[in-house]
Amino acid sequence: DAGGTRVQLSPLEFGVLETLLSLRGKPVARVHLIERVWGTSYDGGSNTVDVVVRNLRKKLGPVADRVETVRGVGYRLR
Repeated sequence: DAGGTRVQLSPLEFGVLETLLSLRGKPVARVHLIERVWGTSYDGGSNTVDVVVRNLRKKLGPVADRVETVRGVGYRLR
């Protein structure tokens, strides 16, 4: 539900949002997201998480700003 509107999320977008919700208010490292959502080890050079978060923000529309970038760490949901 994004501002009262249902949105369709991909499995990866849902996994990222679910992880951020479970740790609401705490910064979540990209490496943690990759391990938890993708089920694999971090390769150190991928921007995959950033792309999924960008798409997630587009879909969240008016509440997209609740997914915050934490410089040098990853993301946080407020």
